[in-house]
Amino acid sequence: MQFLTTLILVVQMLAALAMIGLVLIQHGKGADMGASFGSGASGSLFGATGSANFLSRTTAVCATIFFVCTLALAYLSYSRSAAPEGGASVLERAVQPAPAASGAAQIPAAPAAPAQPPASGAAQIPTQ
Repeated sequence: MQFLTTLILVVQMLAALAMIGLVLIQHGKGADMGASFGSGASGSLFGATGSANFLSRTTAVCATIFFVCTLALAYLSYSRSAAPEGGASVLERAVQPAPAASGAAQIPAAPAAPAQPPASGAAQIPTQ
């Protein structure tokens, strides 16, 4: 089971990297204007519009592979943890309440009072 999870994860990562690369090399919608002024796209391997169709279809295939791998990994993760020790699902298990703290622990400690400096610059002399 661990081998299958690792294999699906590797395929998912390769599909994600391929999808990133394909999106980065695609031309935007405004790039078609440059082809009409002789940018050389019409003489490419796929023709003027062939590369756009090829790249967009390949991106869609990579996205589909990525999506299927994500669903498969989610299913494998769920099936691995579907049988908890109590026999019930996480939502059906009773929530254990936290122990109540004592009253003294709930009262925050008072900060220490800062020392008061003398009111005037002269030293205070105790009187008797």
